[in-house]
Amino acid sequence: MSSFLNEVRRRRTFAIISHPDAGKTTLTEKLLLFSGAIQIAGAVKGRKASRHATSDWMEIEKQRGISVASSVMQMLYREHVINLLDTPGHKDFSEDTYRVLTAVDSALMVIDAANGVEAQTRRLIEVCRQRDTPIITFVNKMDREVRDPLDILDEVERELGMPCVPMTWPVGQGKLFGGIINLRTQAMTVFDSGSERLPQDFETHPLSDQAQLAERFGLEWASAMESMELATGASPQFDKEAFLAGKQTPVFFGSGVNNFGVMEVLDALVDLAPSPRPRLSHLVVNKQAEEKIIQPEDVGFAGVVFKVQANMDANHRDRIAFVRVASGKFTPGMKLKVQRTAKELRPTSVVTFMSQRREAVEEAYAGDIIGFTTHGGVQLGDTITDGPALQFTGLPFFAPELFMTVILKNPLRTKQLQQGLDQLGEEGAIQVFKPEAGGAMLLGAVGQLQFEVVQHRLKAEYDCDVKLESCQYTGARWITADTPAELREFNYAYPQRMALDAANTLAYLCTSPYDVRLAQERFPKIHFHPLREHAGLALSTAG
Repeated sequence: MSSFLNEVRRRRTFAIISHPDAGKTTLTEKLLLFSGAIQIAGAVKGRKASRHATSDWMEIEKQRGISVASSVMQMLYREHVINLLDTPGHKDFSEDTYRVLTAVDSALMVIDAANGVEAQTRRLIEVCRQRDTPIITFVNKMDREVRDPLDILDEVERELGMPCVPMTWPVGQGKLFGGIINLRTQAMTVFDSGSERLPQDFETHPLSDQAQLAERFGLEWASAMESMELATGASPQFDKEAFLAGKQTPVFFGSGVNNFGVMEVLDALVDLAPSPRPRLSHLVVNKQAEEKIIQPEDVGFAGVVFKVQANMDANHRDRIAFVRVASGKFTPGMKLKVQRTAKELRPTSVVTFMSQRREAVEEAYAGDIIGFTTHGGVQLGDTITDGPALQFTGLPFFAPELFMTVILKNPLRTKQLQQGLDQLGEEGAIQVFKPEAGGAMLLGAVGQLQFEVVQHRLKAEYDCDVKLESCQYTGARWITADTPAELREFNYAYPQRMALDAANTLAYLCTSPYDVRLAQERFPKIHFHPLREHAGLALSTAG
């Protein structure tokens, strides 16, 4: 049992979050490079070159130079198994990111030192705050002309609503960037530009060499010492319990593209970030659901599907269900059940990830992310166990704000279109609504770019050329009723407005914000939900 506990405790599972262009994918590459997981980092800027960022595998990502799907990578560093989830920064793909944040125990927030906290970062912070997710902050691009580090700390504190605790401090910036002072080791690492450098290539001096450092870095040194004293004087001491409760954030400075200040972040992930944490679920007994806390060291295997990706391997038309292991130990050949359908899960293979590269799983523990290769039968939010009827909660689906009608250019491809929409809908890449009254399928999205990606993928992966046309709908609300009779009456009153989503949950389509209000007044016992959790379970009651 002690080796089982040790395996659980040496896991670290975190997501990298940021606004687009803050340097998140670059930092991901460098963390992988320093852990020895990859030998060469992708040229993130030269997206037209053959070497693309390791974590951006999809064709459209390579063309655009952005991340549109989360990717999962596992690495070994200092005897710890680190599961890293790189998330899309673009707001149009925020749903994917929100769901990824339900599968991690901590987050690494990347901030562009010139721009500070930006809009998309605020949204992601909000999700982390709701879950009390511990956040480590990395202030990137210190080798450029940037804002004063004290200003950045002040803004992060205001936006996060929690104090910052500097762990490293910059000496100079831009052309005069001299390096960082590591407050944990009381040493200064000297900056030297170059994307091929490894941590051991940077020179380090103990702070006891004050006179030598002051002479070498002059005014920049004096200014850094003064601002560092102000920052540490105004900040609390690092308190691990407060950090784990999401009540303070350790802050690191550096330049990801130059491999600088990254090693300190990797060490912090091992030393400070939490091992797998307990997760809330519902245990179904005699058709009654009661809350149950699942501990990572519990013996029974339990996991939750937080992402489904179709066609990661274009040659095999497979689907991978990404499962966060919540408890127990996975071994090949286990008898597993999808609790929503009570059907046995028989994956063709079970893998761990290194972006597109996969390796067969020999064993996996709480905190690990494993992929079940299937040909259907698994949806986002599904709970998979080897025993009790559990259902994990908290995987959000947001009501779309944009709608398009799907028009198939070649009617002979109807079957392929249906398959493509079914799979992309299950994946959560877009929301698919089938009108109850018949007619063309509707796509619902949070952002415009989602439509472009789905159109591109339907053509590339399913050989379906589609035209997307605007329609009158501007929103949707999932609906529930106090009794089946009331639901039937509501359906009868609004036959043209009813549609089923990918999880077969009933939704009311609206053409303006007034629609919901009027329908609510007319049918007070119908409940309209802007958010739903998996398979209609625990629908949000906010109007």
